[in-house]
Amino acid sequence: MIAHLQRASNTVGLLSYLYGPGERGDHVGPRLIAGEGHGAPIELLAEPGSLPYLAHALDAPVERLGTRVPAQPTWVCSVRSDPRQPDLTDSQWAAVARRLVDVTGIAPEGDPDACRWIAVRNRPRQVHFVATTAGEDGSLHNGYRDAFRLQSECHLLAAELGHLQIAPQSTPRTQETRMPSPSITITAEPSGSVSAKGASDDLSATLLKHAGFQQIDDWYGRHHRLPTTTPTGDRAAIATHAAEMLSAARYGVDLDPALDTTKALTSANPLGPYAAGAELLRLTEQIRPAETGADLKQALDHLLDPAHGALERIREALEAAGEQITDLDDEAFQLADRFGFAEDFVHSAMSELVDSEDELLGVGRAQQPSDQVQTRSRRLPQFRGSAVAASPAAAKAQVSASPDSRSTQPSAAGLPPRVPGPRL
Repeated sequence: MIAHLQRASNTVGLLSYLYGPGERGDHVGPRLIAGEGHGAPIELLAEPGSLPYLAHALDAPVERLGTRVPAQPTWVCSVRSDPRQPDLTDSQWAAVARRLVDVTGIAPEGDPDACRWIAVRNRPRQVHFVATTAGEDGSLHNGYRDAFRLQSECHLLAAELGHLQIAPQSTPRTQETRMPSPSITITAEPSGSVSAKGASDDLSATLLKHAGFQQIDDWYGRHHRLPTTTPTGDRAAIATHAAEMLSAARYGVDLDPALDTTKALTSANPLGPYAAGAELLRLTEQIRPAETGADLKQALDHLLDPAHGALERIREALEAAGEQITDLDDEAFQLADRFGFAEDFVHSAMSELVDSEDELLGVGRAQQPSDQVQTRSRRLPQFRGSAVAASPAAAKAQVSASPDSRSTQPSAAGLPPRVPGPRL
């Protein structure tokens, strides 16, 4: 939808053109579709034979101005709709006319002193608005920015009518909005102190002071340094924090690798993205240097705790994996069973190690009698007993064997442990 604004000095001649055949004979069925005459019968006067009277009704407020009449008192606006879209009805064009005279200030809605105006339609997809710039109270319409207001409202009307697709606002790219900032270098000096040099603006100074640096102004200019009382272990953390804040403020930061705690944390994880494996590796590193049973029990608690230990979490993960495989593919039951078997093995391991805390506390103390130690080491879960029990033939062979035969082995199905005898 496009609006074209003009000014005219002869209202009668303008109306004769609008209600006539037009320069190319393309005016078809000229008619009044909207208007406001403030008591003047413009609906009755809007006929080809009554145009002088219609012009006089519109010009009445202008004639009352006397010597203040402007050279071109008639305000003319033509509006065209998109020819690729369906044409608007007379009532739709009338609504468009009322919005345009309202947004320009020609005839604000509800204003009794507004200018007189009419909307004439004489062609498809086009309407002309004619108004006189004098209001009922003798004020003159200020046409400054009328063209801008008209086109903005036409754009909005086209969008509301579906004639215009409003494109999403593009997000400015980083290189278009980022302002170049000076770089800052944070280094560890040979003396052990940490200094920040480079940018000397107030923003960078504020960020550095917030991180813990002290500002120094001398013949070298403004620079920053950590206090000499800063603990050695805190210097890298403060420098890294300052670098992060400066980078967020879009400064170029050159941080000494020796002060970059983020790189130190990354190198501390040798397994990369496998965080769970790294945690278990750290647990192993805690187990190996244990010097007492109590230290060993404390480290193994993270592995054996029945509710929150690593073995329980692994069991749950295997169980969930088997269930998810079945949900995703009913035919993959064999793969799901393999995960189920793995879950059973982990559960067996947990059952084997249940109630081992007290024995861990006793590790490293005076050795217990050998029969007690062997009895505990051969205790197996009940659900595994049937799998490892000796056959009847093996039991018969054990009964008939010589008591001092070294080849005879005790049964794992509850036979008493064999007490070693003196060597021969």
